[in-house]
Amino acid sequence: MDFHPETRSQKLPPLFLIYGIALWTVLLWLTPAWAGHIAIERWTTRNGITLLLVERHSLPMVQVEVLLKAGSVFDPEDKAGLANLTAELLAEGTSSRSATQIAEEIDFIGASLSASADLDYTTVSLRVLKKDINAGFDLLSDILTHPTFAPEEVERNRELVLGGLMAEKDEPGIVAGKVFDKLLFGAHPYHRPVEGLEETVPRIQRGDITAFHKDYYRPNNTIMAIVGDTKKEEVQELVKKYLGAWGMGKIPSLQIPTPPKPTAPKLEIIDKDLTQANILLGHLGIERANPDFYALVVMNYILGGGGFSSRLLTVIRENQGLAYSVQSGYDARYYPGSFTVSLQTKNATANTAIHEVLTQMQQIRSTPVADQELDEAKSYLMGSFPLRMDTNAKMARLLSHVEYFKLGLDYFDHYPRYIQAVTKADILRVAKKYLDPERFILVAVARQKEAKIKLNR
Repeated sequence: MDFHPETRSQKLPPLFLIYGIALWTVLLWLTPAWAGHIAIERWTTRNGITLLLVERHSLPMVQVEVLLKAGSVFDPEDKAGLANLTAELLAEGTSSRSATQIAEEIDFIGASLSASADLDYTTVSLRVLKKDINAGFDLLSDILTHPTFAPEEVERNRELVLGGLMAEKDEPGIVAGKVFDKLLFGAHPYHRPVEGLEETVPRIQRGDITAFHKDYYRPNNTIMAIVGDTKKEEVQELVKKYLGAWGMGKIPSLQIPTPPKPTAPKLEIIDKDLTQANILLGHLGIERANPDFYALVVMNYILGGGGFSSRLLTVIRENQGLAYSVQSGYDARYYPGSFTVSLQTKNATANTAIHEVLTQMQQIRSTPVADQELDEAKSYLMGSFPLRMDTNAKMARLLSHVEYFKLGLDYFDHYPRYIQAVTKADILRVAKKYLDPERFILVAVARQKEAKIKLNR
């Protein structure tokens, strides 16, 4: 998942720790005024594309982020990986260009053009010089609306995906994550990896890909965020010229089953001959639209999302030397995602580390956080907010997500204010409500003979 930077753990280098508070204070002072002056144009084209534009004329560059509501949640269960394969094939040939021609034209104008699928959506990104904006939009519109999904390219990309799935079997963290998601989400489509499974990817046929593209790659299913050296009038002409003929369509509805609610802790051990145990512990989290999102961001920063300043890292790494890194995070998506704590520790100390994680989860649910912890968390989260939009690419990505999650264009004003408004009582309330150290899933990839991981705490 490439969004939700508010929910991710922050790995802060030591020098940043030394000078961080001063920097955060300066950024905090600047943030409200800076963020409030973001001028965003928003409109909808006749064929249903939602357009968002932020003009930045300091560099002769334009960034385009196209978000299509065509993620892997829409994959049929027996053909998981369909959205991913569709996205991978967009630039592998169109009705007027071969894959080689597309690559050569992109290189010739010094642009970048890429596509990738996620659980909830697919994104297509274009970066181009202002002088080549017409050529860039020509290529972008071509791969969006006229991909051919040539049989030989389907097979080649299928083999690449399968090769990647095979390679992931040697990555303990990925193995643990896949098992965790399967146990956590049950029949909910979030239990499937975006890239699919070894048994489902071979079932995907070219007809499935063309049908998926026809169903979901529609202008009325599309958000387009543009940031850079351009103006609304120019964007309107470009979109009309290159995407005006893109036909609207009825988007298939989706029935999402509810993830199961565990009544007790559940343990899954993947026994491997490793010197370190890879541990993933957690439970169901929240959807991005949850009004408690901001309080949870602050709470998680204090618990395990704040890098070297978090409780988990302080206790488990600094005080007890049990792990080099430990972090927690909420994966807040369109539907409720996961809350996880991940760590790597020696097999022999796995149970001790797990016990400390649960202890810290329980403690933040039962005792108010310290004033200093709260102040430092809010200062960092507010002070670093401008860094999430300091490039055209970051800003375009954030704009598309603000629209997708219906956060409102006043999000840029409200985010710092919402963070600032979080109190110690809020932290305690959301920790009690959304952290559950009694009902969780624990997945460990470890040498179990040595680790002897168990649930009794």
